Amino acid sequence: MRDLSISALRRFYAGGAAPEQVIQEVYDRIESQPLHPVWIELVPRAQAIERARALAASPQKGLLYGVPFAIKDNIDVAGMPTTAACPAYSYISEKTAFVVERLFEAGAILVGKTNLDQFATGLVGTRSPHGACRSIFDSDYISGGSSSGSAVAVAGGLVSFSLGTDTAGSGRVPAAFNNIVGLKPSRGLLSCSGVVPACRSLDCVSIFALDCPDAQAVFEIARGFDEADEFSRKWNPAVSVDGAPIRCGVPFPHQLEFFGDRSYAALYRESIAAMRKLAAAIVEFDLDPFREAAQLLYGGPYVAERFAAVGSFAKANAAAMDPVVASIILAAERYTAAEAFQAMYRLVALSRQTRSIWQQIDVMLLPTTPTTYTVEAVQADPVQLNSNLGYYTNFVNLLDLSAVAVPAGFCESGLPFGVTLVGPAFRDESLLKLASRFHGTDDWVKIGVVGAHLSGQPLNHQLIERGARLVRTTRTAKDYKFFALTNTTPAKPGLIREPGFDGPGIEIEVWSMPHEKFGSFVAAIPPPLGIGTCQLEDGELVKGFICEPYATEQMPEITRYGGWRSYLKNR
Repeated sequence: MRDLSISALRRFYAGGAAPEQVIQEVYDRIESQPLHPVWIELVPRAQAIERARALAASPQKGLLYGVPFAIKDNIDVAGMPTTAACPAYSYISEKTAFVVERLFEAGAILVGKTNLDQFATGLVGTRSPHGACRSIFDSDYISGGSSSGSAVAVAGGLVSFSLGTDTAGSGRVPAAFNNIVGLKPSRGLLSCSGVVPACRSLDCVSIFALDCPDAQAVFEIARGFDEADEFSRKWNPAVSVDGAPIRCGVPFPHQLEFFGDRSYAALYRESIAAMRKLAAAIVEFDLDPFREAAQLLYGGPYVAERFAAVGSFAKANAAAMDPVVASIILAAERYTAAEAFQAMYRLVALSRQTRSIWQQIDVMLLPTTPTTYTVEAVQADPVQLNSNLGYYTNFVNLLDLSAVAVPAGFCESGLPFGVTLVGPAFRDESLLKLASRFHGTDDWVKIGVVGAHLSGQPLNHQLIERGARLVRTTRTAKDYKFFALTNTTPAKPGLIREPGFDGPGIEIEVWSMPHEKFGSFVAAIPPPLGIGTCQLEDGELVKGFICEPYATEQMPEITRYGGWRSYLKNR
């Protein structure tokens, strides 16, 4: 599968290619390699191809020309069902959501509507009659929710970007669990008209993307004032904090919570160290008022806003709903109007209290989640474990903040870890720029690996120890041959380029590594291997492993397997 990042597709189309080719590949991938129950409703292949051809024939090429995307199935598209993952709730939309229309106008191609925690109630991705989406790195583990399918569709290489929603963390948690970027914009910047509400005064449409520049590109197009949305706001950027010095806030050590997950705790410490290289000062701050605000969302009458959204349906159709979702929504009916006002007053007080903290820091650096869980564990304890995941996310919309979740390394288990940068409202673009530097899309070296350094393979630790981060998985150009070097320990392959050869391309992971660590990495590479320049299937050039030709003369050629993992599995 080609690289579906927006920048890669722009290069592809600039070379004269047509969107139809990309859309055919996307549907082939969906049909041949269904990852998990990602989709609730696919746009028919023929309809998507027709859209691609129409775009190619048009003299106007929008900024998202030919870019495939997905949307969470609580967002309307005219003529398609909207279900919010509850079949009994399903209706055929008469009008396309404002934010989706803006993407259409820019030339994006919708592939389908994705699975979610029913009525966007959950952070786990298991509360759906369509089945639980799972992490693309380990199917025993949750994908995160509620925007589960939207995140997995991007991480699994099925679309370039997707829309989710975020009330308590649903646009950030799945990003962390699937090693992608999740932008939760300032409230009201992306219209929520045509979106099934969860907590209407807090809801945000969120963006999942492969990297921060892609998220920025979609954000610029998707945002816009919508008269039909009473909560819509005009873009009014705050003073930029793009350059140094940046005061980066981290909670007091005693306020950090990882629920016993030592890997997450260690990776968070490494993230602070990495941020220290980008920011002039790391400033500890008091997380308690933010945590108290978070408790209002599910531990107080603010949950009644979920009943205001779909309570009547839930009362009449509880048996047709996920039992955990139904219990949360129906329990909210017990709160009184007086209690709601009391909670509102307390939130105003906490908002004022936290303003003084924003005088001391420019941005927060937080773990996106304290830990992760298996699907089995969540099903055994669905409420408490879901609550644990919101430890660092639930307060953000209540306090009118902006946030972007970004990958931040891997645990020894091979599961990803992520952090979230949080700032005041309208600080979205500054956060994306800082997150891009942190993520390694600026001023780092891209390295392609094809063998023992792949994720889960015996030498992968040499990348992780140097702070490298996985950017994407793709294939080499077709003119590469692949050999098994049977005399190496641990076993390694040799990659040789032969101009004119027409092969399948070889599976390759692209990692990003700090410049200062690159030298020690190269020094550890034994002959006959070395580092050269490798061309990917979309034409991008990255540093990568090459092999001296003499070493392959008596070695078995394994090009037909298309990759090292496939060879190890089938030899």
